[in-house]
Amino acid sequence: MKYTGAEILMRSLLQEKVEVIFGYPGGANMPIYDALYFYGKKFRHILVRHEQGAAHAAEGYARVTGKPGVCLVTSGPGATNLVTGIADAMMDSVPMVCITGQVAAEFLGSDAFQEADVVGITTPITKWNCQLTHAEEIPEAIAKAFYIASHGRPGPVVIDITKNAQFEKAEFKYPKNFYVKKLKTVNKFNSGDIKKAAEIINKAKKPLMLVGHGVLISKAEKEVLQVIEKTGMVAASTLHGLSSIPFDHPLYVGMIGMHGNYSPNKLTNSADVILAVGMRFDDRVTGKLSEYVPKAKVIHIDIDESEHHKNVRAHFPLLGNVKDVLKSLMPYLKKNNHDEWLGDFKELDKKELEFEKIRQQKNKNKITMNVVLSLLSEKTKNEAVIVADVGQNQMFSARYYKYKNPDSYITSGGLGTMGFALPATMGAKVGAPKRLVFAVIGDGGFQMTIQELGTIMQEKMPIKILLLNNEYLGMVRQWQQLFFEKRYSFTHMQNPDFINIAKSYGIKGEQVMERKKLEIALDRFINFQGPYLLEVKVEKEDNIFPMVATGTSVDDVRLE
Repeated sequence: MKYTGAEILMRSLLQEKVEVIFGYPGGANMPIYDALYFYGKKFRHILVRHEQGAAHAAEGYARVTGKPGVCLVTSGPGATNLVTGIADAMMDSVPMVCITGQVAAEFLGSDAFQEADVVGITTPITKWNCQLTHAEEIPEAIAKAFYIASHGRPGPVVIDITKNAQFEKAEFKYPKNFYVKKLKTVNKFNSGDIKKAAEIINKAKKPLMLVGHGVLISKAEKEVLQVIEKTGMVAASTLHGLSSIPFDHPLYVGMIGMHGNYSPNKLTNSADVILAVGMRFDDRVTGKLSEYVPKAKVIHIDIDESEHHKNVRAHFPLLGNVKDVLKSLMPYLKKNNHDEWLGDFKELDKKELEFEKIRQQKNKNKITMNVVLSLLSEKTKNEAVIVADVGQNQMFSARYYKYKNPDSYITSGGLGTMGFALPATMGAKVGAPKRLVFAVIGDGGFQMTIQELGTIMQEKMPIKILLLNNEYLGMVRQWQQLFFEKRYSFTHMQNPDFINIAKSYGIKGEQVMERKKLEIALDRFINFQGPYLLEVKVEKEDNIFPMVATGTSVDDVRLE
């Protein structure tokens, strides 16, 4: 029996067990939406209010489920509006399958209405992309897309389908046991490499594990704990590695990087062995590269060979899935402890704690972001999913919420996309309906994707939106204060009445301006059954510390 290309697409998505599609219809994908009308009961389609929202929602869904997020948009501006989300997913290794409509094949290259070279535009920001001009090409392309998106280092793929291919009829034959040879065998380490790495770790006096996003992607949280507990190795996490180790684990010393904790930044360069697990030595982590880990032998575990030696030369690169590498390493590791080395971190932690006490005393009657996030953490027993936007709200969320469970901190890391949080929270909530999910957003980022309140209203999503309003583009203002002599150039924001905007979308809202009213407002916010916007008017010129300034060494980290 023959089916239209649009029907074949629906059947192919069912073969991949797709449950949710984030999308927006238009002229060039109308046949697909017509097929979706008949197949609609088999999928949950979520109509976003902007295509960028579809991409970020698909990211949020993928981050909590581990499955590729799917978005479906039309040609031209529909497709180009996805670009920011696609680039974001590529930078943060998020599996995503983006399906775009395209003008009919006969019009390609003619500058037809709403034509855009989607393949050309997205080639640098996808793992793979293609354009389909015949219905019979669809099944294999979908199978390949899902395989590539989710195998090896995850990432986004784009399939551009011309309108004639959507109408055209063909037989439906879905590939069985499809695989891409290059991605099928990702473990290329050998026993000799493992033994050498274990020997280095066993002889170390000051070993430090740096845990990245790859741990969460490969579900290797258990293996990480086994390694640090057996070796006594101290562990710190990157921004995307947060929640892979419980905050209260005795060997966990906090977050590294530009706004990470004081002790791991201060002592990174004192380590004699760095075990980098599923992280890519981003510039926000390393600071001044020429002065980074000068004394350490670097063991770098990563699934992507291109990350080895890219920024930091590894003495022992181990290529493969993090979980598999750590499992292979365990039998060769000796039982050990490094109490003196751990004590060095604890001593520096006291210095950071003193700074915190001074900060709290100075702001005891004020509402600051750290107070809000600390209270939220306490009141949710550290078990919620926090989807942070970009800026000060992101860093305060990373630092002051005490993550207890895996996959609990979601943010835009590599690309740093403002406006990420609101749509990504939608996707996270759809993917993890039983978990308490919070969007933590600044007033700048909120207004970049505020239209998605309409999606939340229509889908009746019980999302909690914590709006930290300082009437500034806070992170830019902080840098202007510290490095540009307080020349606050175009960072002050005149904002609308956010509560009434939320109410117009049928979303309950409340504003808090006084510290004494914060706790009870948070209780109402957390316990309310349904979507809720809590706007907290925080201090306008509060800063996030510690901080490693651009171009300086990580051990130049400053507390004020």
